[in-house]
Amino acid sequence: CGIYAGDWDSYKDFAAVFDPIIQEYHGISADAKHTSDMDVSKLEGNVNPEAPVKSTRIRVGRNIDGFGLSAGITQQQRVDVEKLFKSASKKFSGDLAGDYYPLTGMDEKVRQQLVDDHFLFMSGDPNLKVGGMERDWPEGRGIFHNNEKTFLVWVNEEDQFRIISMQKGGDVKGVFERLARAIGTVGSSVKAESGKEFMLDEKYGYIHTCPTNLGTGMRASVHIDLPGWTAEGADKLKARCEELALQPRGTRGESGGQTGITYDISNKHRLGYSEVQLVQTMIDGVNKLYEEDLELQKQSQTVDSFPKILSEHSLVAKHVTKEKWDKLSGHKTATAGFTLAKAIACAVEFDNQH
Repeated sequence: CGIYAGDWDSYKDFAAVFDPIIQEYHGISADAKHTSDMDVSKLEGNVNPEAPVKSTRIRVGRNIDGFGLSAGITQQQRVDVEKLFKSASKKFSGDLAGDYYPLTGMDEKVRQQLVDDHFLFMSGDPNLKVGGMERDWPEGRGIFHNNEKTFLVWVNEEDQFRIISMQKGGDVKGVFERLARAIGTVGSSVKAESGKEFMLDEKYGYIHTCPTNLGTGMRASVHIDLPGWTAEGADKLKARCEELALQPRGTRGESGGQTGITYDISNKHRLGYSEVQLVQTMIDGVNKLYEEDLELQKQSQTVDSFPKILSEHSLVAKHVTKEKWDKLSGHKTATAGFTLAKAIACAVEFDNQH
């Protein structure tokens, strides 16, 4: 949205600018209060297992009180945040246990593996650069992931921490449950190490560098194939997602554009709703889009399957009307399973039939 905060104080000292921007962007009132709720048992249902979901990813941002936010953090503070996390992460256990990989001095083999896994965040984002978030690159930055590669933490990217839970398939509940445990583990480990907690404001929830992430800081998303909606067009999908409080993107990220039929579908809101509400919205919305996509595919097949008959002056072209095609094209004969499409194949393929 074109504005970043350099520390928690920025939201207070420059409130005359930040408050109206935040309220208009998130659609909240001036006296709104944030509510957090990570209770996975409150979720109803899950993404339809028949939906062509390739992967699920839920992330939040978190920042430690007493340190600057990414746009304003000092070089020493950034190094201290990394040092604090490196020590805290050694205490992670069970399925959250793993290793931390600093960007500075990273082994090429490790770097390539992180690239192959699509885990590595890179420099070069123009917004982060102009916003001051790539100063002293790559010092004080790194990536943690567990042994199963389903729990990640980005250290000192756009926020001090981006805590991520992810896996193949559409088990949103399972991904959310792991995320809730991961946030608790990172928070308690950091507090044990430093005595400090995450920045949490009564009004604006968890504090982030970018005002658009205030509140939950949560983005819950799936990668799903939507061939029916793809045929309808990106604008229509975007409008439908708006109605469902969702946000569609290409799978290359926020500014990477769209390719093919696979979309990244996520919750639109961050502030004014709890985490459980946002994940529920995503589950319900994705199921609705999938249901509608199946219907759009059926309609498309009916509309688009009427063949272009190249033998325009043939008897076939004269007598195979749209009305007859719609009625008979889905029928198969009992003996051979023969279809009307097969019957008129020559008139469709060649322009010299009578």
